[in-house]
Amino acid sequence: MESIFSQSVNTIVMRPYVFVFLLIYLIGCSMHLGVKRAILFCITGYFIAWLSEYSSIHNGIPYGYYFYINYTEGKELWVMGVPFMDSLSYVFLSYASYCMALAVISPVIRSKGIIYLLETRKIRNSIFTTVLGAIFFVYLDIIIDPVALLGNRWFLGQLFGYPEKGVYFGVPISNFIGWLVVGFLLIYTLQKIDNLLHRQKDWFGHKYPWRYSIGTGLYIGVLMFNLSITFYIREYNLGWAGIFIILLPSFLFLSLMKLKFSPKNINETLEAHLLDFPQAVIPKWSPK
Repeated sequence: MESIFSQSVNTIVMRPYVFVFLLIYLIGCSMHLGVKRAILFCITGYFIAWLSEYSSIHNGIPYGYYFYINYTEGKELWVMGVPFMDSLSYVFLSYASYCMALAVISPVIRSKGIIYLLETRKIRNSIFTTVLGAIFFVYLDIIIDPVALLGNRWFLGQLFGYPEKGVYFGVPISNFIGWLVVGFLLIYTLQKIDNLLHRQKDWFGHKYPWRYSIGTGLYIGVLMFNLSITFYIREYNLGWAGIFIILLPSFLFLSLMKLKFSPKNINETLEAHLLDFPQAVIPKWSPK
């Protein structure tokens, strides 16, 4: 049995892609919401995710019953039967999904190729944002879970399994329901943390209009990473199914963004944004 320090180092060495995504989250969330919020959500989000996984492998709630195959236990960091890196990934996945929801709901302007979100505190904390973010969260799992289930065919390793084969490439529908519930809880928690700390000036990224693209870029990056792995292991049916599943919402998202580039009430929208975020630096913009 290796020491906790050695297991922690091995976790990073064995799962570098997880920590690359986590680093992007820490940078993006810190610039977007603030360093304190990014760190606090990393801790609380991890705990919520770990609790949901621990509950499911013992009680079948919320994802349905599944089990972890602990062939790396003692080598990498595990917490009471749950791989540390697995629960940690929920943090950046939920933040990325939250950013996608904000991108859909918030008014936008475009300047020199940069899309700037005119979000407000009302949009950030709305229940509609929470629900939409949870749906985006499930879309990630639709792509991630089936290829993770085939981890023995790539560098993830055979990490988990289900007692009974599910209907979607081996994944049961209960898993997606669980992700919807947990995604809602995670994003709701992030909103509450942001709201709790909104009076504290912990927001060093206000000078960089492109900060909003980090979260959405993270979302797209995770999708592309998992789709690439799917085709790499030659699971073409799964890969094309994933592409067609995300094709319609992607088309709708791009169409919506195009419509939002020149909002009619731009002056009121800018005023509302600057009222909530007076330190924001708005890129030069002129209506066309």
